[in-house]
Amino acid sequence: MEHYTKEDIFRTVEEEDVRFIRLQFTDMYGISKNVNLPAGQLAGALEGNCVFDGSSLEGLIRKDEEDMLLIPDLDTFQIFPVRGRDGATARLICDIYEAKDKPFSGDPRYVLKRVLARGREMGYYFGISPELEFFLFHCDDDGQPTTRNSESASYFDMSPLDFGEGLRNEMAVTLMELGCPIAATHHETSPGQHEIDFGEQEGLTCADTLVTAKSVMRIVARRAGFHATFMPKPKMGVNGSGLHLPISLYDKEGRNLFYDPEDAHGISESARSFMAGVLSHVEGMSLVLNPLVNSYKRIVPGYDAPVDISWTAGTNRGSLLRVPSGYGKGMQLELRSPDPACNPYLAFALILSAGLWGLSGKGSLPPEGKSLGSLPVNLGQAIDAYRNDSLVKEVLSEPLYEKYLEAKIREYDLYKRQITPWEVEEYLHKY
Repeated sequence: MEHYTKEDIFRTVEEEDVRFIRLQFTDMYGISKNVNLPAGQLAGALEGNCVFDGSSLEGLIRKDEEDMLLIPDLDTFQIFPVRGRDGATARLICDIYEAKDKPFSGDPRYVLKRVLARGREMGYYFGISPELEFFLFHCDDDGQPTTRNSESASYFDMSPLDFGEGLRNEMAVTLMELGCPIAATHHETSPGQHEIDFGEQEGLTCADTLVTAKSVMRIVARRAGFHATFMPKPKMGVNGSGLHLPISLYDKEGRNLFYDPEDAHGISESARSFMAGVLSHVEGMSLVLNPLVNSYKRIVPGYDAPVDISWTAGTNRGSLLRVPSGYGKGMQLELRSPDPACNPYLAFALILSAGLWGLSGKGSLPPEGKSLGSLPVNLGQAIDAYRNDSLVKEVLSEPLYEKYLEAKIREYDLYKRQITPWEVEEYLHKY
C-alpha cells in the first residue's frame, strides 16, 4: 500500500484533473456506500468535516446518534481508471466517527481494526490472500440481471469454451490499475462461474481490496451487458460460489508462525492452536461468514463446499479448514466456508479473533478428519449459534451485534413466509 499525505492528494487531484471525490464506507452487510463531493470540497473532507445522517443505514446508528463523521484514510486514495465526461473520479475509504476523537463502535472497519490491534499487542500479524468466486450472467433487454449464460465451460477451461475470459481479464486489469494485487484468474467448475485470486495483504488492506473489487467488477460487467453476482448459490444443481481465505500468521520480524519443517504436515503448534480456535467458533460465526438464506443452499454435500467442522491436509476441496501441501515457509491455513456475500471486515474480525482465542491456549484441535459436528444447515440454525457464542458478541459489540441479529431474524422470518414456485409446482395439482 502506498502512503499519502494531504499534500500528495491535493497535488495528484490537480495533476490528474480529478473532479469528484467519493468518500466510501460500508454498511453492516459490507455493501459499499459513498458521499460524492466535488473536488473543491476536498480540503474540508480531509479535515474530517464531512457530516452525514446515518440514521437510515442498517447497523450504523442508534436513534439518539444521527449525525456521523466520515474520516478519510489517506492511504486508501485511488483514482478510478475509467474517466467520465466530467474528468476523473477518486475515492477515499473512510472510517465512521461519532465525533472527531471518537470512532463509532458499529463501523465494520473499526471492528476489524480493533482485532488487528489486539493481535499486534500479542505479537501477531496477519496476511490474507482471498480467492473470490462469482458468476457472470446475461442482462435482459431492460438491463436487469438474469441467471442465463451461454456457455458450458468448466474448471480451468479457456477460450473459446470460456466465454467470459476476456471480461474476467478486463476486470483483473482494472483492479490492478487500482492497486489490487491480482495473483491469478480462471474459470471455475460451474458454467458461467469464475474466480479471481488476490495476492496476500495485511488484514485491513485485504478487506478494503475485497470491497473495492466487488464494486469494480460489477461496474465492468455491467458496461459489457453482463451481471457479476456474488450471490452464493444462484442456480440449482451446480457448485455455488465461495470466498476461500488462505491465512498467514507472522511475528514482527516477518517469520511465518504457521510453519514447522519438523511436523508431518509442515504446520506449527501455533497453526494448530489457531485452527482449534476457528473450529471452536465457526458455528457462531456462520451468520456473518454465510449471511444469507441462500448461503445455506451452497453448504450441502456433493458440491465442493464444507459441511462438517473438521480439518484436513492436502487437496480435499470439501474441507472446512485445509492445510495445503508443499507450501513450506509460505505455509497458510485455508478456511473454505465463507461466501462472497459476507462483509469482509466483520468476517475477518471474527475469524482472526477466533484464531487469537486459540493462540491464547483455549480450545483443542481434534485429530485430522474428525468432525466436531456440522455447520448450520439454514439461516435459523446460524442465528441460534450466533446467539450462543460469547466471542462473537464480544468482537462485534453493541450496537452492531444486536442490529445484525435483528436484521437476520427479520430476513429469515420473511423467507419462511414465502410460497416458492417449487411448492406450487409440487403440491398444487396433487392437493
